[in-house]
Amino acid sequence: MQSSVEAPGLLLVVLDLTGIFVFAISGGLVGVRKGLDVFGVLVLAGATGLGGGFMRDVLIGDVPPAALADWRYLMVPVAAGLVTFWFHPALGRMERLVTVFDAAGLGLFCVVGALKALDYGLGPVPAALMGTLTAVGGGVVRDVLAGRVPVVLRSELYATPALVGAFLAVAGESSALATWAYAIPAAVLCTSWRLVAVWRGWHAPRPTGSAST
Repeated sequence: MQSSVEAPGLLLVVLDLTGIFVFAISGGLVGVRKGLDVFGVLVLAGATGLGGGFMRDVLIGDVPPAALADWRYLMVPVAAGLVTFWFHPALGRMERLVTVFDAAGLGLFCVVGALKALDYGLGPVPAALMGTLTAVGGGVVRDVLAGRVPVVLRSELYATPALVGAFLAVAGESSALATWAYAIPAAVLCTSWRLVAVWRGWHAPRPTGSAST
């Protein structure tokens, strides 16, 4: 019984830390592109990697949040920020990399956030919303700190893929499938949808005659 519980929990921790790492890289790259110093890059990396999960944990009552209770949740974004700061020339074309890492973090976090919310007793719809908040929250904090309108409010489809990925994770949790069998496909679907939306220029409906920014 104990091993069957620990395996899904371990998978969620791995997915969570992976999402923090890739999101933190996206935040660090924004900091590099803005010309910030090493402290500024680390702040953006940490805010991007931890922001959504921090808000989720407070709302579902998991306090202190994992970002403050587990040293790994602090060290991962610091490591990602330092790697980005020192090796950003080797990372190549920044704009494309920011988009790829941001989409990967979006996919991982929407799943992890939804499943953690379910573990804390939330129903399917609130859990999916918490998954979406986990996915988009860090990006919103990053963009506000970087002085730009958050991507979720101005760009191609962003929150919608996260919401769909979160709902798929919630649906999978009620099935007899192993956690990885639905968590990974849900994350991949969200990530792929986001990247295709950027590539094709898909976006949510806008008011007729509104000016594009």
